[in-house]
Amino acid sequence: MPNHYFSTRLYQSSAPFSHFVEHAGSGFTAGIIGQRRDNGLLVSDDVAEQCEAMMDNLETLLEELGLAFSDLVRTTVYLTGYEDFDDINTVYARRLTQPFPVRTTIQVAALPLGAKVQIDTVVALRMTGGTR
Repeated sequence: MPNHYFSTRLYQSSAPFSHFVEHAGSGFTAGIIGQRRDNGLLVSDDVAEQCEAMMDNLETLLEELGLAFSDLVRTTVYLTGYEDFDDINTVYARRLTQPFPVRTTIQVAALPLGAKVQIDTVVALRMTGGTR
């Protein structure tokens, strides 16, 4: 049976979703954007700053669950314009270390709050430590 988790350290959205779901040895994060944790607004209109905040929010969620970037096995990065691809890659490559998780990057028409970048992930759960 899946375990659902809603972080108290991220913005407390009233939207109907879980930040993280654990099931059958894997974890799945919701889409995470570069929003402020206190008021839910985007940190900036700058894609690199949004990407930094997005990765900070992802790291906060993972750490809260006893996990780390090294536990990521798959990421999906959504961007609204491929002209931002290099800026996003720069932040992504600095925040994650090799070997990198499998990644798919998709250009979309729009993201929540007008964000320029969003990430969701699949996480390998540890047999000891990690979530519940």
